[in-house]
Amino acid sequence: MDCVRILRVTDKTIILLASNSPRRKQLLALGNWKFTAAVSDVDESQLAGESPKDYVLRLAQAKAQAVIEKAHGEDLIIIGSDTTVVDNGSIFGKPRDGEDAAKMLGQLRGHTHQVYTGVGFHRVRDGKTLTELCVTDVPMRAYSDDEIAAYIQTGDPLDKAGAYAIQHPDFQPVESMRGCYASVMGLPMCHVTRALQKMDIPALANVPTACRKLLSYECPVSGAILRGETPSP
Repeated sequence: MDCVRILRVTDKTIILLASNSPRRKQLLALGNWKFTAAVSDVDESQLAGESPKDYVLRLAQAKAQAVIEKAHGEDLIIIGSDTTVVDNGSIFGKPRDGEDAAKMLGQLRGHTHQVYTGVGFHRVRDGKTLTELCVTDVPMRAYSDDEIAAYIQTGDPLDKAGAYAIQHPDFQPVESMRGCYASVMGLPMCHVTRALQKMDIPALANVPTACRKLLSYECPVSGAILRGETPSP
């Protein structure tokens, strides 16, 4: 009976993404699920003593909960996601202005930091919730002050945690990657896939293959994640 229900819901909207991020929409589309998106407005302030892990998981769940009133249909799964940059234990949010962006990029330059992405799932039908956490090491190259200034002039850093986008075609701040590239962009798709499978929603495409093609990146951790393992960053 479960298989019949799964097959029946795949031809209609079954996911509500609690984000208006173009990057997250692009990544979620890799699973060929039919979905819609809604802006989730939550306070992203860090609580006193809150760890990066607890911070991103709390916000991911809060974002999913914040759009429940926009969910129409009992089969909907709401997905909330939050991504933050962590350097030496300190959380880097979005920069306040260009000066703050330059400070962040200067601090991150030439060494490895971590990107934490939490994903929260809420099934409307029975209120079931799940969370996923992806932590990725990100080694930054030794870009120059002039490169930082030119990048800030594009405006791109101002709405990004840590003041950078890994996929920016000109700045290209990252030296190399050995973890989940999609997570650094905002949505770790193998984590999403395995969580949705637990909620009786199968992927309608080969997500790892589609992700590698989109990002031109040979991901070394997708198999482990889909097997339910947690690769070390």
